[in-house]
Amino acid sequence: MIPFLDLKKINQPYETAFQEKLKLVLDNGWYILGKEVETFEKAFAEYCQTQYCIGVGNGFDALVLIFKGYIQLGKLQKGDEVIVPANTYIASILAILQADLIPVLVEPKLETYNINPALIEEKITSKTKAILVVHLYGQLAEMDKINEIANRNNLLVVEDAAQSHGAFGNSKKNKFQIPNTDVLENNLKSKISNLKSATAYSFYPAKNLGCLGDGGAINTNDPELAKVLFSLRNYGSDKKYFNEYIGVNSRLDELQAAFLNAKLPNLNSDNDKRQIIAKRYLAEIKNDKITLPFWDLSNNHVFHLFVIRTSKREDLQAYLSENNIQTVIHYSVPAHKQQALKDWNNLSYPITEKIHNEVLSLPISPVLTDEEVSFIVDVLNRY
Repeated sequence: MIPFLDLKKINQPYETAFQEKLKLVLDNGWYILGKEVETFEKAFAEYCQTQYCIGVGNGFDALVLIFKGYIQLGKLQKGDEVIVPANTYIASILAILQADLIPVLVEPKLETYNINPALIEEKITSKTKAILVVHLYGQLAEMDKINEIANRNNLLVVEDAAQSHGAFGNSKKNKFQIPNTDVLENNLKSKISNLKSATAYSFYPAKNLGCLGDGGAINTNDPELAKVLFSLRNYGSDKKYFNEYIGVNSRLDELQAAFLNAKLPNLNSDNDKRQIIAKRYLAEIKNDKITLPFWDLSNNHVFHLFVIRTSKREDLQAYLSENNIQTVIHYSVPAHKQQALKDWNNLSYPITEKIHNEVLSLPISPVLTDEEVSFIVDVLNRY
């Protein structure tokens, strides 16, 4: 069986490094917000070309804390509306609700699966204060258009980059370097974020940059927001036993940060391998029953997932399973049809519903072999 994702194989090359990191953390005797977290925050901020990185417990907390941070700064108020793509994973929407804000769902483009900028403006009301952009499956949304709409309407932009570590809005990739703490803010240019935004990342094990448990981060160029977030993640305190805000306990674990420090230098090369596989799939899969994803061959897509569509999904998935190819559906039930969001159950989002009824994710990872890719292509072409 070709597994959908072989995490054991992905992490096996790091076994020695992980053991060394574990010993280092044990020897240091500092397990919460220590040197490994500090090192990772500096490294990931530089990798993303942002001024600040705030390590938090997971990607969901990253989104919630961004919204709560903006509320603390008076840039959002409870009850404000936040525009969000209708076809996102429900976590994006739950984060808005968790911060006592109101999600307003907008249909995606069928071609890219990302939010359709042309449909955003018609959903803007006097209560709309932010847009939550989700870079779904690893492909960047159309940020130039979205930022232009946000600027024109004085809206905040928050980005959910849980699936798009290392995606760039241009053709040039950033090279991993040891952090330079003397880099000036005005020399930094984020590949995802702009000065009016914050970006949430997840380091769930299956992500392009994954740890061995839960982990997340927030990247931003906004010094006011960063200051609040560093405090909010730690009970609202930046000085022990002195609490300025009503915060939470959501800190990137020291050991998980150590593991991420071992893996971050290889993120670009791992993404390169994903893109090589994607190019083969796009060039070699020839079956009119299958719709392949759109990609312009730039670095705006890091293929966290390679998602095809077919009107006979269950049949195709069963056929692939019979041929020892494991696939996954991301996601079988759209958020607005979930029992948890019953107030939205009567709403209609036909493009979103079509996507959720037809998508199927093929295996794609840095450890998938050429022979396995050839086999998957051959099986699909015989369907």
